[in-house]
Amino acid sequence: MAERYPLSWPAGWTRTNAGDRQRASFQTHKTTLERRQDGSVAKRSSTNDVSVSDALKRLLGELRRLGVEDGDCIISTNMPTRLDGLPYSTAKEPTDPGAAVYFRLKGQDRVLACDAWSRVAGNLAAIAQHIDAVRRIDRYGVGTLEQAFAGYAALPARGDTWRSAFGFSPDDPVTADAVEAAFRTRARESHPDVGGSHEAMAALTNARAEAVLFLEGR
Repeated sequence: MAERYPLSWPAGWTRTNAGDRQRASFQTHKTTLERRQDGSVAKRSSTNDVSVSDALKRLLGELRRLGVEDGDCIISTNMPTRLDGLPYSTAKEPTDPGAAVYFRLKGQDRVLACDAWSRVAGNLAAIAQHIDAVRRIDRYGVGTLEQAFAGYAALPARGDTWRSAFGFSPDDPVTADAVEAAFRTRARESHPDVGGSHEAMAALTNARAEAVLFLEGR
């Protein structure tokens, strides 16, 4: 199961090299009114890099527009979490600024992740921006949200066992036939030919290989 802290990076997703990360251009704009000594009012505008707090508001807002409630998603980063499970906006920037969000859409587990930017706030804002872009599919009538998110199936985070990859509990008696049946079921969602991705399919294939090695070694 994905954890809110530390970061649960999704299986099959390629990581960005630390040296290739850039500073994101996501910003916030604020206008305040100041009263001068003569009684007139002046507008003051300021522009700042998006903060973790601002990025979380954007991300949660986009998820709500998808129909995902705040309690039905897990936002995972390397920033310690508050009592409500969200990252502390004032926490020290971690060495690994990656971010991932796990959620259910139309009964399917989905995940989006980003580590292209040098700050957690930038990666959270990027995921929010991506959701906004994907939602436009429904607006234009060319495709559906289900099709758009088919390639973002949430397989277990790296470090999880092959059992969790195929939905087996630690105590379940497992046979080679059961593994193969579970593999075929998951492949219907993960294969690139049906809207999945090469990365997701590769992670699923690796999990099957690990299961076979385990079963042969018993």
